[in-house]
Amino acid sequence: MSRQALVGNISAMLSDAGFAVSDRIAVRPKSFDLAARRGEDVLLMKVLANVDAFDAATGMEMRRLGHYLNATPLVLALRTRDEDLKPGVVYFRHGVPAISPDTAVDMFVEGVPPLIYAAPGGLYVDIDGDVLHDAREERDWSLGRLASELGVSRRTVSKYEDGMNASVEVAAQLEEVFDEPLSSPVDVLDGADELAEEDTSEPPEHDPDDDAIVTVLTRVGYDVHPTERAPFKTVSEDEDPAESLLTGHSSFTRTAKKRAEIMSSLGTIIRIQSVYVVDDRAGGRESVDDTALIERSELEDVEDTDDLRDLIQGRVDREAESA
Repeated sequence: MSRQALVGNISAMLSDAGFAVSDRIAVRPKSFDLAARRGEDVLLMKVLANVDAFDAATGMEMRRLGHYLNATPLVLALRTRDEDLKPGVVYFRHGVPAISPDTAVDMFVEGVPPLIYAAPGGLYVDIDGDVLHDAREERDWSLGRLASELGVSRRTVSKYEDGMNASVEVAAQLEEVFDEPLSSPVDVLDGADELAEEDTSEPPEHDPDDDAIVTVLTRVGYDVHPTERAPFKTVSEDEDPAESLLTGHSSFTRTAKKRAEIMSSLGTIIRIQSVYVVDDRAGGRESVDDTALIERSELEDVEDTDDLRDLIQGRVDREAESA
């Protein structure tokens, strides 16, 4: 199956599961392929045939974008170099959770979260230590008695009750002994934060060509975060997340128009306004879909955030009226 077909299948599956799904990102470079929303859950999804193609730079950008946009970065892939991704298992690549399409169907369509995650050394399960402790005490078993049943040390059982993970085999033993579920689901929609590695890298520098634009956005109160592989050049955060911006900048070419279309689609899903700064608005065009077009000279005249928001909204409204 081609990657394009795989992206299409994933998009259709998410739609069936009740997600609103963005257009496929068809420009390069791109750190993710789709954005999707269901209620308050927002996903930034990278779709790959082989998860080993997911590199560190892409992982770092997806994690940063997830933070800026209050979204969960997620990789969907068919296989690793050596084998297919196992259903019901969450893998990690550069701090981003990765799952198979079958696991995605279980999660999003059937409502069944994964219980197993891969880590160095094998497959593991998070044991709910409080439930395990209560189950052991209800049977009036000592730590030593349970340790003997499992063939492990008393100290190991104590660590399970304190929240240490367990191998899949030990978890299955525990659930067989007590005849009740003891495993905690992997919360993929929160980015599996407790299991993901910490990002200690430095964020990218903005493009020197964008100096004037970044200066204006910073002056009027935004925190401006450059990107390296997204279809937009910056995420400009406001104290009110609803007032943040996706920002692009270039001459108004065919590629710029395509980027503005994608930014509009992403903005609809993420619920964030998009704006594309150009040197000249060809034909006086006001916007591309819901992405406002603003000339660099106009942006430099903006005095505050209200001024900028009014300019953006006016452009989008006038384009809609003339359509």
